[in-house]
Amino acid sequence: MAAAEAAVLSSSLETDTAPVPETAGTAAATAATPPVSAAAAAVAAAARTRCEARGSKAALATKLLSLSGVFAVHKPKGPTSAELLNRLKEKLLAEAGMPSPEWTKRKKQTLKIGHGGTLDSAARGVLVVGIGRGTKMLTSMLSGSKRYIAIGELGKATDTLDSTGKVTEEKPYDKITQEDIEGILQKFTGNIMQVPPLYSALKKDGQRLSTLMKRGEAVEAKPARPVTVYSLSLQKFQPPFFTLDVECGGGFYIRSLVSDIGKELSSCANVLELTRTKQGPFTLEEHALPEDKWTIDDIAQSLEHCSSLLPAELALKKSKPEESNEQVLSCEYITLDETKGEDAIIKTC
Repeated sequence: MAAAEAAVLSSSLETDTAPVPETAGTAAATAATPPVSAAAAAVAAAARTRCEARGSKAALATKLLSLSGVFAVHKPKGPTSAELLNRLKEKLLAEAGMPSPEWTKRKKQTLKIGHGGTLDSAARGVLVVGIGRGTKMLTSMLSGSKRYIAIGELGKATDTLDSTGKVTEEKPYDKITQEDIEGILQKFTGNIMQVPPLYSALKKDGQRLSTLMKRGEAVEAKPARPVTVYSLSLQKFQPPFFTLDVECGGGFYIRSLVSDIGKELSSCANVLELTRTKQGPFTLEEHALPEDKWTIDDIAQSLEHCSSLLPAELALKKSKPEESNEQVLSCEYITLDETKGEDAIIKTC
């Protein structure tokens, strides 16, 4: 179509620019010519723009398909980790102009994208993302260390163990001192046993406990399991609020920690705010991309930068560019179940 429009333009321009003896008639015809030429030029310009846009989108699609590795994004409060991952995927597809109706019959390529460690919807902070072959590296992110800043509230217990839940119990806290809190933290440091929250991603009969709880179904608490806390310190105490700095291993629940601290102090407590400041080598300040940086180019740069942070045995070789620019993405994302460390592949389009 673009070639035909260009041919029309070429023909029109040749006719309009041929020498013509100047007469009153030809002068009038020449005066009428510019609007025709302008229209033809506009058609040609539009055709060129469409061709350039298609070429640009094809190049972006090829670049998107070639991305491979691990990077980090900044998850805000509100969306679940899966919802945020889906938002990221949609932004990348939209930037690459894919999928589009005219490409549906062409050869498909798969874009794999997943996250390595769920953050509660009420929490914010570092969310590690794998793309391409990088999804195979996410298991190591689950077992690696994580760091959090948690603000707990004494005197209130909730069914979710955080501020989003329904208050189930209230107890006095006025006699609790900073020294009291600091004196019990050692009990929660090192290799300890922890009972996971009922509202969690842990599963029963293939369904998340949190989903069953929201349906009002009876759910039994999971048995205590071994977890590791590398460091735990009190950063601030302004009753009823206390701020903790926690570094822990995989499978650890900050909500359970705060609740257990409240019980140990003969009161109760829930998590008011939670921020993951580090996961593995990725920090919130240095490596987590905000949403306005969720572009193909920015992610490519982040992958290049973050590759040096990973252990040599996890480093990925640069993937080869795709041979064809005319390839469509069929999308899927991989979310790793922290309780099993297994891939759960969910096709999304």
